[in-house]
Amino acid sequence: MRLLFLGDVVGRAGRAAISDRLPGLREEWKLDFVVVNGENASNGAGLTGEHAKLLLAAGADVVTLGDHAFDQKDMLSFIESEPRVVRPVNFAKQAPGRGLGLFADRRGRKVLVTQVLGQVFMKRPFDDPFSAMDDVLRRHPLGGMAQAIIVDMHCEATSEKMAMGHFCDGRASFVVGTHTHVPTGDAQILPGGTGLLSDAGMCGDYDSVIGMDKVEPMRRFVTGMSKGRYQPALGEATLCGVFVETDDRTGKAITVKMVRQGGRLEQAGP
Repeated sequence: MRLLFLGDVVGRAGRAAISDRLPGLREEWKLDFVVVNGENASNGAGLTGEHAKLLLAAGADVVTLGDHAFDQKDMLSFIESEPRVVRPVNFAKQAPGRGLGLFADRRGRKVLVTQVLGQVFMKRPFDDPFSAMDDVLRRHPLGGMAQAIIVDMHCEATSEKMAMGHFCDGRASFVVGTHTHVPTGDAQILPGGTGLLSDAGMCGDYDSVIGMDKVEPMRRFVTGMSKGRYQPALGEATLCGVFVETDDRTGKAITVKMVRQGGRLEQAGP
């Protein structure tokens, strides 16, 4: 199975890049299934129902969220009616929506998509991500109902993301980190056959400070004072993420390639 995961979509520039480029990439790379992290797609904080529909219409099979899942209040109701939007599995049990879903590609093969929030350096305490993921993978063994399993590990620390990769090794097709908006260079296949990329990066304008217009973040770093709200940068975005090809029989990764398309960064892809 040929899978693509794209990192955090940031603002209008990120949405435009998804709309403009993803349909062509699906065809050119013969993609079977696409997951997009959309938690910063609406003005850099959260995701509206309207923008979720845009990402899905552009070719995303599933949209994952993160710690900003419900910054846009209409997502509280939208997520209840749209199973293709997945929020973190270790949110409170009373939270709306689902932390995982079993989906089908265009040939009917089943793909499990789940997301979990880390704890290190995160502002709010969440349930233990490792226990939460262990429960998911015990209930959904790779090669059973799911021919591929995608884990979005949404957190600050690359160490915690790498640890989750090793924790899931042999039990998931790949683990990819999101949240920090800067792509790491460690795409690999772990000894048990699970692909790992510590951070997918963002789909946004890299002439910025992690997707935000430079003026306000620079002011705060230099002076320690704020003067306004962060606003997403509006230049041409780079689509960043990871391409993974899996063995249909085992669900394990056989190819892992970093993806960078468009914008300022050096280009990469399968």
